[in-house]
Amino acid sequence: MKSQYRMIFAFVALLLAVSLACSLFGPQPAEVPTNPPPPTSAPLPTSEPVIQSTQEQPQPPPQNQQFFTEEFDAPLTDAWSILTVTDSDKADPEKVTVEPKNGKLVWDFESEFVYYYLFYEGFSYTDVKVEVRADNRGKNNNNVSLICHYDPEVGWYEFNIANNGLYNIFYAEVAADGSIGYNRITNGGSNDIKQGKDINEYSITCLGNKLTLTINGKEVNTITEKKYALREGGVGVSVSAFEVLPIQIEMDWFKVSQP
Repeated sequence: MKSQYRMIFAFVALLLAVSLACSLFGPQPAEVPTNPPPPTSAPLPTSEPVIQSTQEQPQPPPQNQQFFTEEFDAPLTDAWSILTVTDSDKADPEKVTVEPKNGKLVWDFESEFVYYYLFYEGFSYTDVKVEVRADNRGKNNNNVSLICHYDPEVGWYEFNIANNGLYNIFYAEVAADGSIGYNRITNGGSNDIKQGKDINEYSITCLGNKLTLTINGKEVNTITEKKYALREGGVGVSVSAFEVLPIQIEMDWFKVSQP
């Protein structure tokens, strides 16, 4: 009986050994390939791309200034207008040149009896102070003038300072035919004017109907003008030649400020 059990046990042990050997040395099941991850795409832009351009954008035209110092480093703007007045048949405005050169406004007269005006019409002023620094490089017979309350259809106040030591204040009146009549308001002389080839600084103040002339820092005359009673207008500067030539003035600067 015991021998019968031993045979059964031996047979079962043999089956187990064969089964274990097949599992260790038999063919292995093929690996199931894993799916690769899906390709990633670049994130979509959240805004429009910026495109660089070298094309210059148009610049707005310069605005006219109310108060400024003109140092004549560039041509004058369109806010300035020109007027020439002649006082003789010999006068020839074509022989007068006024232009910026090397940081100065150079007035060069090769004609007698020409009054050359530059008016700044960028603003209309009721109260204003106008100043200029003028260097006389020619003969001693000329006028440098400062202007306030300019109206091209009515007229203006004109402060004339002569290189010989005299001055006048005029109401320059525009007639119906366009000619200019000069109505003297006051006149006088001043030892503060540097005569000959020298440099002078002139200043005028137009404050309501109160007109003031200052020469080289000294107040020369102040008057209250009620006859013509100009209320407001543009400003300007002028140089006048008479019977002596050549006349040359170099202006370093022209200043408009609040009085």
